[in-house]
Amino acid sequence: MRKTKILLISLSLILISFGCSDFLEEKSDLKLATPDRLEDNQMLLNNYGFLNVEFASSGETSSDDYYLTDADYDGLSFEETKRLHIWMPDNVAPPIESGNDWSTCYRSIYICNAVLFNMQDKNFIGEQADNIRGQALALRAFRYLDAAQIWCKAYNPQTAGTDLGLPLRLDPDMNIPSVRSTVKQTYDQIISDLQTAIPLLLPKQISGMRISRAAAYGLLARTYLFMGDYNNALHNTQQALSINNDLMDFNTLNPDDDYPIEEMNKEILLWTALTYESHLMPAKIPDPIYQMYDNNDLRKTVFFNKNADNEILFKGYYNNVNGPIVSVATDELYLMAAECNVRLNKIQEGMGYLNNLLAKRWKTGTFVPITASSQTDALNIISRERRKELLIRGLRWSDLKRYNRDGGKYYIDENY
Repeated sequence: MRKTKILLISLSLILISFGCSDFLEEKSDLKLATPDRLEDNQMLLNNYGFLNVEFASSGETSSDDYYLTDADYDGLSFEETKRLHIWMPDNVAPPIESGNDWSTCYRSIYICNAVLFNMQDKNFIGEQADNIRGQALALRAFRYLDAAQIWCKAYNPQTAGTDLGLPLRLDPDMNIPSVRSTVKQTYDQIISDLQTAIPLLLPKQISGMRISRAAAYGLLARTYLFMGDYNNALHNTQQALSINNDLMDFNTLNPDDDYPIEEMNKEILLWTALTYESHLMPAKIPDPIYQMYDNNDLRKTVFFNKNADNEILFKGYYNNVNGPIVSVATDELYLMAAECNVRLNKIQEGMGYLNNLLAKRWKTGTFVPITASSQTDALNIISRERRKELLIRGLRWSDLKRYNRDGGKYYIDENY
C-alpha cells in the first residue's frame, strides 16, 4: 500500500511539473495510428474474428428452420431473443455490449472504411493494392446486404425509392452524422461496391477466409436474386461458376461423424458465419422438414441425427465452434442458376443445374433426374430443394421475405 501511494504521488508531481496547458496541447502522432504499409491494411482485413463471423443471426432466429420446446425457450439467454423468436415488434436486440447484430455489422463496416481511407490516403498502387481495395469494398457490401435482410423491407421496385434503408457509412470519420437512406440507395451502394470490387479482386485467394472474385460474383448474384432481377442474378452466378463450379460428392462423406462436412471444403468461396446462438447449435428440426428427404438422399444422414428423446438435431454445420455458416458456396450458386433460368422460362436449363447438384447428394446409382411439366412446377421443385440444401444457412428469412413480396406463390411444401 505504501509503495502504491508513493507511485501515485510521483506521477502527480511529474504531471504538475509538465504543466497542465502543455499536456493538453500536446498532439498525438497520427503516424502511430495510420497503417503505412500495404501489409498493415491486409492485416486489418485478416481480422477474421471481426470480419468473417458474427453475421446477423436475427433472421435465422425468426425463421421456421427450427423449433424450440418450452424449456428451450425459457432457457434463452436474453429476453430480447425470446421476443425476437415470437415476432414481437420491439425490444428484440440484446444489449450492444453483448454483441448484437447492429453493432457487429457496423463494426465490420468501420474496419472496411478505415482500410479504404488508408489506401486512398497513401495512394497505394499495384495488384496487391487493388486486391486489398477489392476485399474492403466487397466485405462492406456483404455486411450491408446482410443488414438489409434484417432491417429493410424486401426490395420492391415500386416502393424501393421511398422504403427506409440503412445508414450508409462510407467514411471512417465517426463525427459525420448518420442519415437513413432508402432501400434503393442501400442496394445501389451494395451493387456499386461489388461491381467496383470484382475487377480488383483475385479470382481465387490464398485462403477461403479472404473474399475472392468468385465470391464477389456470388454475392452480387445473391443481391440481384433478393431484388428479383433474375437476368443479372443469372449472369453473375454463371460468372462465379466459371471460376469455381466444384461440388462435394456426399458419397465420400462419413455420416457417422459428428460433423461430416469439412469446414473449408471445395464448395466454399468465402467462409463466413452467423453469430453463435445456443438455440441454433444444435438446432432442433421439425419432423415435416426431415421427412422431405428421400431415404436415398444422403443429406438425411449427413445433416441430421437424433438424440435420446428422439428429437431431430441438425449437424450439417461446417464447424462446431462458430455459428452456422452463411458462406458463399457453389451449392447455392447451382440453386440460384436453376431458379433464375426457370424464372426466365428456360425450364430445361434450370432443371439441368438442379440435377447436377442433386446427383452429388444422392447415393450412387439411385438418383433419377427430376423433370418439371411447367414453370410453376419447376419453381416449386427448386424452392423445395433450396429449402433442403440451405437449411440453417442464414438464407431462409430472406427467402420468406421475397416469396411474400411475390405473393407467396412458391411455398415449398403444402404440409409445412
